[in-house]
Amino acid sequence: MEHKRHLPTLPSLLVAPGKPLIQRDISWLQFNERVLDEARESSGNPLLERVKFLAITASNLDEFFMIRLASLNRKIRNANRPNKAMDPELARLEVMRSGILESVARFGAKQIEVFDLVQEELGRMGIHIIRRISDPVALELGRKVFETSVLPLLTSAETFEPVGIASLPNLKIAVIFPGELWFKVSRKVPAMFSSVDESTGERYFFFLDDLLETFVGPSFGLKGYGTVVRVTRDGDITVDLEEEDSESVPDIVLAQLGTRELGNPIRLQYRGRPTEELLHTLSTTLKISPEQVLPAPVSLVLQGLWTVVKESPLEAKGTPLQHPPLPTSVPSSFGTGTAVFDKLQRQDYLLHHPYDSFDAYIEWVRTAASDPQVIQIEQTIYRMDKASPLLEALKTAALTKRVRVIVELRARFDEMNNLGLADELRRAGVEVAYGFGKLKLHAKVTLITRREDDGVRLYTHLSTGNYNATTARTYTDLAVLTSNPEVGRDARTFFDAAFDGKIPTGFAHLVSAPTRMHRKLLSLIAGETEAAKAGKQARIVAKVNALVDEAVVEALYNASQAGVEVKLIVRGACSLIPGIVGLSENIQVISVVDRFLEHSRIYFFESAGKMYLSSADWMPRNFFSRLELAFPILDKRLYKYISQVLLPTYFADSSKARELTPQGTWKRRARGRGTEKSRSQFVFMGLAERAYSDTPLSEPPEAFIPNVPRPLMPGRPVEGDSAHV
Repeated sequence: MEHKRHLPTLPSLLVAPGKPLIQRDISWLQFNERVLDEARESSGNPLLERVKFLAITASNLDEFFMIRLASLNRKIRNANRPNKAMDPELARLEVMRSGILESVARFGAKQIEVFDLVQEELGRMGIHIIRRISDPVALELGRKVFETSVLPLLTSAETFEPVGIASLPNLKIAVIFPGELWFKVSRKVPAMFSSVDESTGERYFFFLDDLLETFVGPSFGLKGYGTVVRVTRDGDITVDLEEEDSESVPDIVLAQLGTRELGNPIRLQYRGRPTEELLHTLSTTLKISPEQVLPAPVSLVLQGLWTVVKESPLEAKGTPLQHPPLPTSVPSSFGTGTAVFDKLQRQDYLLHHPYDSFDAYIEWVRTAASDPQVIQIEQTIYRMDKASPLLEALKTAALTKRVRVIVELRARFDEMNNLGLADELRRAGVEVAYGFGKLKLHAKVTLITRREDDGVRLYTHLSTGNYNATTARTYTDLAVLTSNPEVGRDARTFFDAAFDGKIPTGFAHLVSAPTRMHRKLLSLIAGETEAAKAGKQARIVAKVNALVDEAVVEALYNASQAGVEVKLIVRGACSLIPGIVGLSENIQVISVVDRFLEHSRIYFFESAGKMYLSSADWMPRNFFSRLELAFPILDKRLYKYISQVLLPTYFADSSKARELTPQGTWKRRARGRGTEKSRSQFVFMGLAERAYSDTPLSEPPEAFIPNVPRPLMPGRPVEGDSAHV
């Protein structure tokens, strides 16, 4: 894929010279910049919402180092063999790592800038985040917090030997006094503490590392300044279950989790006044390059700002500090007991979370659990909250009917939680399977089998997001409930194969990865391309979290060159570069970052008349390393609503949407003169509050004829940006 004439003006963004693809890790860092922009943005974002976004950027970076930079480090180690000293691939990878670390360093400076802004504004509201503890009131409050909540949980002082840093677990904090002692901090110690000044009622917050830097030395009679450090390690664990029997799977996963604690070092962060000699010694001991030793922006535990969000008032001095609670609704059909099954026989239901409450799905499962006509419930679990009401519903159902659940124990960072859920379900009489082979089970599907007067009927729930009641309040996802018998039989095929440890195939409507999804997607893109060449109206609209698969990008470039209108909503990493004349001038890419995390995936192909929702992003891992499902929208009401209301609302967003430019950078979208400012997530809130009146979802099913979708709202180019051959 050589298009040297079309390169953006920032070639450092590209995966390789001459290749019009943005390197995925750089693109992901751009996404984190968009999150940080929301922390900076005071218009439309209450103050504590901005604090929340700043905290998210820090936790995002931790995961980025543990997964993405760790992967790059492994490639560098594999290329760095004695007989490959001059390997050009090694040089390319090292340059890439240096570029990423330089971007991270620049990002840290921006985090400090944004922190200073919100810290000052919080202070005016009587909420004080204290750094460099010196003010008499803060000093006294901080000392009390340290002595009561931190000091008792410090490990015993040890003589400092540099080699000890090699055994410091992942993300664990330590305080070093070179030539003397060092202390490791228990994981039980929170990242941030709060205290109230009784005389004024104002609240003070302290980062853990600030408390350590200020009080550890004096508490132990140590001279000089301590250096607070934290090591980030490779957190990606690989568990292949292909040769394992089901009884041994939990033990294998549990054993592998221990490797995350002491994986290869990826980053060393520090706070304080370390000498160059100390930093050199630590980096040498950890076997990392000096550029992987980074000063912490503001704090080693900036994500501790969540404590400020949770423990601050909702308003101060007459000013709201957070968004009001989201008014969510449960469609009336889901509060009518088993009548919901009768209604599902007449029409499909679309749920748009969090605007439609996840309680609708919970009530559906509870109804099934207590319904004597339901004979079997089956469900996948990838990420489920610990105290999920679904857990109790499934355990209750297991008392009177067959319940089968597939739990993916290898859901990254949820492994321990899923091990506990699987054990609890198994003890309650639920049949539990654990996924299989090298594939992670990522599909989200529930199947209810019900005996009715005219025979056995299958009811299917398919979703783009997890069965997690907690994240369903903060992630946007789409789910469909249907009694379509062919979809139900596909779901039956899926569960039967998965429980037998086989990759499901032979679907009538569902499209699965790794067997078919990638080929199907390329085929649908090719179909739109051929339609455009034949002079027909052709359009591709997609919404995904990431677009980094090279074959898909190349197919979209080809479609653009054939005249297909391509409109993409990509939340995170996007390798495709739009708007380049002769290559991608018919492609528009936007990203929406707002109050809720955009998580739904939609694939729409106008000429083919096909629309799918899916759990899969357009990434190689989703196409080839996971068991995924894409499910079609077959109900014409739902089809019309998504194509004519939901997708155009995103492209009309002039508040929180950014647009990807031909230069490979992101900028806010220009609002046309005379047009009202639009914020897509607020529009969706209003639609749900009005129960979708005056939309296709409010029309009776019998009113529909074969659908001919109307055009989506046309996209507007980014003003001032163009790239020419």
